Amino acid sequence: MIDVTQQINAVRRRVGTRVLEAGEARTVTISQTYAAAIEDVWDACTSAERIPRWFLPVSGELKLGGRYQLEGNAGGTIEGCDPPKSFFATWEYGGEVSWIEVRFAAEAADRTRLEIEHIAHVSDERWAEFGPAAVGIGWDSAVLGLSLHLSGGPAMSPAEGMAWAGSDEGKEFMRLSGERWCEAHIASGGDESEARAMAGRTIAAYTATPG
Repeated sequence: MIDVTQQINAVRRRVGTRVLEAGEARTVTISQTYAAAIEDVWDACTSAERIPRWFLPVSGELKLGGRYQLEGNAGGTIEGCDPPKSFFATWEYGGEVSWIEVRFAAEAADRTRLEIEHIAHVSDERWAEFGPAAVGIGWDSAVLGLSLHLSGGPAMSPAEGMAWAGSDEGKEFMRLSGERWCEAHIASGGDESEARAMAGRTIAAYTATPG
């Protein structure tokens, strides 16, 4: 049983910008603290054997300069790696390239904060339609999977994950996630009415309900 409200409240979300060589990009950053040592959280996020237990099957070379591919999702190149503190990789999906920076910080011997920053050049038109929740809800689902994994929960197959996402509980999770990303968007300086409209469209797309 997943405590949807507890998980949503355990996560921190930020919306911002970051300058890359190709110009200014938009960022969404999600973070959560886990009751696990930093080495364990690092291993869960970088081991080809463990990643499928909470995220998706992965293939390729999980090392600096290596290419990876998440089954049915993004692939890319690992461009930076500083174990157990951080790694940086391209996130290539649907013919577009963005980037992820994943950071790990030990808050105590058995407590680790994981922070994932997704950096993308997003057109003003696309941003105006869906806003940060378009990718934010997906990352909320990922850190939920990691939370279940690190707490000793049973592995959930992609098919089981899809079934849960279509359940009332899964839709409530995505609705709450979308609302929190909307709040983060407003906190970053976004127009409140526009941010709420973006979030409403994104939540409807994820939950397949009229919006």
